[in-house]
Amino acid sequence: MRLIATLLLAAMALIFCACLMWPKAHPAVPWLMAFSEAAMVGGLADWFAVTALFRRPLGLPIPHTAIIPEQKDRLGDTLAQFLKDNFLKPQVVARRLEDADLAGVLGRWLAKPVPDTPAPNRKRGLAPLVARLVEALDEPAIARLVEDVARGRLEEMKLSPLVADAIDTMVAKGRHEPLIDTGIDWGLATLTEEAPTIRDMVTERTNWLLRLAGADESMSNTMIGAVQRLLVEMKQDQYHPVRLRIVEALRQWAFDLRHFPETQERVEGFKADLMANPAMAGWVNGLWTSARAALVRGLNDPEGNRLGSALAAVGQRIEGDEALKRSLNTALRRAVVGLSHDHGDAIVSLVSQTVRGWDAQTVTEKVEEAVGRDLQFIRINGTLIGGCIGVVIYASARFVLLPH
Repeated sequence: MRLIATLLLAAMALIFCACLMWPKAHPAVPWLMAFSEAAMVGGLADWFAVTALFRRPLGLPIPHTAIIPEQKDRLGDTLAQFLKDNFLKPQVVARRLEDADLAGVLGRWLAKPVPDTPAPNRKRGLAPLVARLVEALDEPAIARLVEDVARGRLEEMKLSPLVADAIDTMVAKGRHEPLIDTGIDWGLATLTEEAPTIRDMVTERTNWLLRLAGADESMSNTMIGAVQRLLVEMKQDQYHPVRLRIVEALRQWAFDLRHFPETQERVEGFKADLMANPAMAGWVNGLWTSARAALVRGLNDPEGNRLGSALAAVGQRIEGDEALKRSLNTALRRAVVGLSHDHGDAIVSLVSQTVRGWDAQTVTEKVEEAVGRDLQFIRINGTLIGGCIGVVIYASARFVLLPH
């Protein structure tokens, strides 16, 4: 377009020169000369005006030229102020949002499938978005932050009250009974397996005279049988005195964990040993990696994605409940208006500072590329319209002002 506009101006100059060289070649030459002369004036004037927007014409330091690069900062401030006055005022935002169905948009976004995604069951909403965000958060700094937070919380956590509450809950709901039964079964099995060892120990500690009489074997059998009967009775009778004493011991331990520092120190020492264990340290170190992988896997699973299903249900509820939609629209409008009120100046400042940070040459080139075609039409129109005005002036002078 720049080439066309320049060639048109050159053509007008050639026509004007031809008219000067052959003024009487044809009766229409004066008219053509008036057209080309005025067209050159109009074309040159518009070329100067268009060029002055972006640079100094012919490199000459003419005042009020190179407007965009020279006034870049002021243009940025003006643009920012225009944005604030016409878009970010709370009154303007509230008026724009009067008929906006923000809740409906939110509900449809949560409830409807995305049409252009390869997975047809994948739901629109926060689940896929959160999954992509979590996948992008693969910085070692985040892993260290999660590790430090987890380790700090574990170290600050008092284990004694938790253990005491767990024991009291276990006893209150009778969940200690299977543990006691398991312990009894273990005792019976161990007693059976270790019976020869027990007999050998009794024999070693029995007088030779008693061994000669077979008293050692009788004592061993009596001892093993008595313990077996005790364990069997304990397993069959939930109110056996020994079982009740075990329950009382558990309750007493829970009480001690709450009120006696020496008991608490033993449990906290166990926690310190657990934290120092290499396996525990490895688990804490890999906490972010494991949690991140599990979260992304769960969010991307269309069948097992509970978050996606829950959000889809919320979207359907919003779509089907007009009262809820009205209430949500009111809340969302207030939130957006509040954001514009609280952060409008920050957005304006961001626009202004961003424009100030741009390179003047880059800004000039970008603006010229964006509107350059229309600017060259200004030159073309100026050339043609200037020629037409020249013809009108020539006709006025010949037939109206100087008729004779």
